[in-house]
Amino acid sequence: MLCARRAASTLLRSTRSFTVLAIESSADDTCAAIVTSDRKILSNVVIKQLSLHEQYGGIEPMTAIQAHQRNLPFAVTRALKEANADIVKDIDGIAFTRGPGMPGCLSVGMNASKTMAAALGKPLVGVHHMQGHALTPLLTSEEQNMPQFPFLTLLVSGGHTLLLLAESPVKFKILVNTVDQAIGRVIDKVSTLLEIPWTPLGPGDALEKYCEVVQETELLHLGDSIMHGRKDFSFSGLHSQVERYLHSHGGIQNLDDAHRRALAFSFQYNAFAQLEDKIHIALKWCERQSIHVNHLVEFDPQRSIGLVFPPPKYCTDNAVMIAWASMPRFLAKDYDDYGINLKAKWSIEELADPDSVNPVS
Repeated sequence: MLCARRAASTLLRSTRSFTVLAIESSADDTCAAIVTSDRKILSNVVIKQLSLHEQYGGIEPMTAIQAHQRNLPFAVTRALKEANADIVKDIDGIAFTRGPGMPGCLSVGMNASKTMAAALGKPLVGVHHMQGHALTPLLTSEEQNMPQFPFLTLLVSGGHTLLLLAESPVKFKILVNTVDQAIGRVIDKVSTLLEIPWTPLGPGDALEKYCEVVQETELLHLGDSIMHGRKDFSFSGLHSQVERYLHSHGGIQNLDDAHRRALAFSFQYNAFAQLEDKIHIALKWCERQSIHVNHLVEFDPQRSIGLVFPPPKYCTDNAVMIAWASMPRFLAKDYDDYGINLKAKWSIEELADPDSVNPVS
């Protein structure tokens, strides 16, 4: 990992082209991609399972595992075909999501990656899922808008809600974390409570489209769910407030469509207002620590801090980000053993400590 840190500082200037086949299977998307060290995305395959999970109101673990097992061979084949790549001659290394995530889902991608790497004699690297998300702007941004370390990044998903200070490709400080449920999981639950049919992009997209016609003047009172000034995310309370609101009105069946849309909008408004509040807390923390931040997850014209937002297709789960996050280690020849295990629970702060990532047995 020490070698990886040295390589990371010169990654974007490297003239050597290294090609990585990556697999991501941490939740309900089966993903494969091929990316080069000179920032070329040769393929990006994402096979979704949303239609299988809607009846459960969220990801059903065994259903997800079985779908990964069916889909992964097709995802890898498509990725190679779209990249016009031969896995023996053109692929230099194989990367996979080691964690965090759902253990059974992670194991499908990990075992496939280990088997391919061992059979073909390719080097192998296991990647932290949230590190992949955090480093995506370094791949997708134009040179004039490229984030420079340190920068702030907000990571929100079904399993995580994190506000991080990224100091290097492997060094991250968690400024705000969730004390209970991630925002994505609560969005899934509230969409189910309100009986909103999923769109092809899932329950979050469904909820947003359902209440997009509602105005702020129609906001319903759901109590103090933003937790102003607290250095924590917490969305379970907001979920409970929606449940109590429905109970006090006799259930969802007693709300007409306009009332239901207003409730959906009020939940969404409060959830994202909490994200905004914590971003301001993180900015103030950086000021007190004399940390100069050039790029942020929110644009502030008063402070000349720029917004960097990757294309949406690289913000949801994908293997492109896994390939890119693995690149510094591949270039430094810092590989994982074929016997590497998954890490379903894995703090991103541990990446800065090589012994915690690859402990000596």
